[in-house]
Amino acid sequence: MSTTTARLALICALVGLGAAGTAAWVHYRMFADPTYTSFCDVSTTVSCTQVYASRFGTFKGVSVSVFGGIWFAFAALLSVAGMTARPSVRESIPGYLFAASTLALAVILYLGYASFVILKLVCVLCLITYAAVIGLFLISGAATSFPMLSLPRRAVQDLKVLVSSPMAIALAVLWIGGAVSTLALFPREASAASAAEAAGAGAEQGAPAAQVSQAQQTELERFMASAPRVPLVVPNDGAKVLVVKFADYQCPACAQAYEAYKPIFAKYAASNPGQVKLVMKDFPLNSNCNPAVRTQMHAGACDAAVAVRLAAATGKAEQLEDYLYSHQQGMTPETVRQAAKDIAGITDIDTKYAQTLELVKGDIAMGQQLKVNQTPTFFINGVKIDGAWAPQFFDQAIAYELAHAK
Repeated sequence: MSTTTARLALICALVGLGAAGTAAWVHYRMFADPTYTSFCDVSTTVSCTQVYASRFGTFKGVSVSVFGGIWFAFAALLSVAGMTARPSVRESIPGYLFAASTLALAVILYLGYASFVILKLVCVLCLITYAAVIGLFLISGAATSFPMLSLPRRAVQDLKVLVSSPMAIALAVLWIGGAVSTLALFPREASAASAAEAAGAGAEQGAPAAQVSQAQQTELERFMASAPRVPLVVPNDGAKVLVVKFADYQCPACAQAYEAYKPIFAKYAASNPGQVKLVMKDFPLNSNCNPAVRTQMHAGACDAAVAVRLAAATGKAEQLEDYLYSHQQGMTPETVRQAAKDIAGITDIDTKYAQTLELVKGDIAMGQQLKVNQTPTFFINGVKIDGAWAPQFFDQAIAYELAHAK
């Protein structure tokens, strides 16, 4: 491996390491501070935190960016070896990088598909790591001059060289130790399902959805006490806590919040009947009905909003919501109409569509006045929450409002 090639590989590895490290820091802040907003949350469609908060943002509870940082650190060490190791080892380095970057390429293709196609979101930091992996793949592939089938034999020979070098052993131990300690110490996020189960389990005892540290509790209370409160023209029917949600039935983050928060509202319905009221407001991300959106991002969102409103008249709104949130992939106006017919018995959606859509547009207009720029967006007694907080924080915000209600 030439020195120039190794330097190019090292640059790619360091760029990727920097982006992954920044992403891990953002994810850590999201976990530690429920009020945190990232610098890369630009708009409804360009948002790092929405991607990190999705089910694709973690693996076994650990931020995917942590695994990315570990991988890029490994690639950086290999690149350095491509400049400093013995000639016999340097010759094999491109092959190792090519094999590793091929695996990484498969991972980023999956994550990119999840981000762009499923979530319909752009994560700037993710794009930088994707570019770094592709760069390493191209550079190492062009520099590999031997059959890849010979790589295992070369690896055995190079391992013998490695164990004879104190510096190589020290760097390997440092990398392994750093990887293990980072994985062990980095905060793990409970899955939405786990948090929801915890919330349900706490319904009778009135316990929070999950443990919240004293520091997190203090920060959350500080935020709730100092955050501006927006006046909402929404009747609370005597409830002490009014939660207004702006959502899109085809928005993956909305689906996650719906499932995660459902047990929390059930808990308060049991422990504090009539004191916590949830009001749903439509904010479909589709230019056909939402002038705040420039594209038809979610093809079935406008029709879904209309269908759920019509389903309310038949008492099947919740069942239709459950179905729509769990069948977002491939949602179209046609699939929404079929679901409305099968689940809620709605056969005249076309006749009532225009009139009902005006009600949806009324919600959209309210959202625009309140500067809603992403889904979901919540207002808890007027305190605006962009995106979905972890269930335990959302639970504690409601508990705080109940305790301080006048």
